[in-house]
Amino acid sequence: MPTGTLLRMIDRGRIEGLVADVLADVIEVRRQVHRHPELSGEEYRTTELVVSGLRDQGAFPRVRTPKTGLWVDFGNPGPMVAFRADLDALPIHEPAGLLYASEVPGVMHACGHDAHTAIGYGVALVMSRLESELPGRVRVMFQPAEETFPGGAYDLVREGIMEGVDSIIAFHVDPGLDSGKVGFKRGAITSSADRFFITLEGPGGHTARPHQTVDLVYATGQLITQIPALLDRLLDARAPVALVFGRVQAGTADNVIPTHGELSGTLRTADRAVWEEAPAILEQLARDIVAPLGAKVTFHYQRGIPPVVNDAGVVQTLERAAARVLSDDAIEGTFVSMGAEDFARYLDEAPGALMRLGCREDGSKVDLHSASFRLDESCLEVGVRVAVAGLLDMLDA
Repeated sequence: MPTGTLLRMIDRGRIEGLVADVLADVIEVRRQVHRHPELSGEEYRTTELVVSGLRDQGAFPRVRTPKTGLWVDFGNPGPMVAFRADLDALPIHEPAGLLYASEVPGVMHACGHDAHTAIGYGVALVMSRLESELPGRVRVMFQPAEETFPGGAYDLVREGIMEGVDSIIAFHVDPGLDSGKVGFKRGAITSSADRFFITLEGPGGHTARPHQTVDLVYATGQLITQIPALLDRLLDARAPVALVFGRVQAGTADNVIPTHGELSGTLRTADRAVWEEAPAILEQLARDIVAPLGAKVTFHYQRGIPPVVNDAGVVQTLERAAARVLSDDAIEGTFVSMGAEDFARYLDEAPGALMRLGCREDGSKVDLHSASFRLDESCLEVGVRVAVAGLLDMLDA
């Protein structure tokens, strides 16, 4: 099929009609998933819900038996584009109130993955109806364990899910953006998320005579204050970096200098080059800061998730697609988040883009990962429309 032909055949009106046909199913899937949230790696009911629905429509998804997650392909020989949805919920208790509130105590879809799952389901249903016309293949992925460290995408990539994929897209709902809007950004849109662990050891002693031993509590305080300050002087100031200690432990008695201290935290950056060089710099800082005090340092750095860096060409295609099926007014610029998204793992394999899907409900001010998180379900239709149009445009580029 020559370039441009597909767009003439599948215009805005037809996409609207196809999405309208599946919208009730999309909303019902979202509500079912919201009622029955499952934690990372435990998304068995969610996986089965998607699998059974797709099979009822004549699709034949590949299931990660006996694991959770699945993917399904549509189309014909040619280029392949992909859409990623995630399945898992968070260990947060949802207050009663919604008709479809969580029925699982202590577990809630507080990050919108129920919406992502439903949108992916809608994309799959639409692509099944367009399959004979596609000048290539569309792969719809339903990924487990996005909320874990280093993330479920790591396993799927190792299993070969990106083999043959030329480009890939995904959404993340954004409660700071009105429903009906879609946020786009070229370049970095989310940051990395790594963990570090520092252990200090010394002989211990009496707090009356710190000069005769190694004052580990004082050394710990030096690390807490000096590492962030010095790191800012050693890394490119144009790159956002957030180093935060989340756990500090040393000592059990007021008048005893301990023999052991531990610190751990996270380091986040939206710059890939900084992400690569930060571990060595951080380790050297930790050793140099405590060297005059005589403490023994053990340093461990755990790579987690790289930053999501959107491809400019894919973003341009998606912006055009969104304008075509929504309007120019629906397109918004967006920001770099210091949060992480393991969608970055797919971008190590192929160019792609993460979009922010507006879901704000009635001007409310809530955040992701909050028990008060709510979304306007009208964002589901917007998401399916934009994803379908974007994937078609990517195939037709």
